[in-house]
Amino acid sequence: MLNSSMQLNRTGYNQTVVRFNNGTEVFFSYDTPVAVKTPAYDYLRTSTYYSKTTSRHINKWLDGVTTKEVPQEVINVYSCNLPNNITSTEHN
Repeated sequence: MLNSSMQLNRTGYNQTVVRFNNGTEVFFSYDTPVAVKTPAYDYLRTSTYYSKTTSRHINKWLDGVTTKEVPQEVINVYSCNLPNNITSTEHN
């Protein structure tokens, strides 16, 4: 269950954004966190390649912004303490 300090928003099929009250946003493709918007409006994307579809999801979400590519471990820090199956409909 998500707590009240965050909001879950489905942005497309198998695409989800979790917004935290502090301004951080974590973008998920399927159940994998792959990009982040920090409260300072820095945009981070994973350097890990997952699939053509996940790359397309990331590019769509980050369209028009300058990003920094970071190791997946950095993205994971922003998504710690979230459910492993974040895109599951049970969180609606």
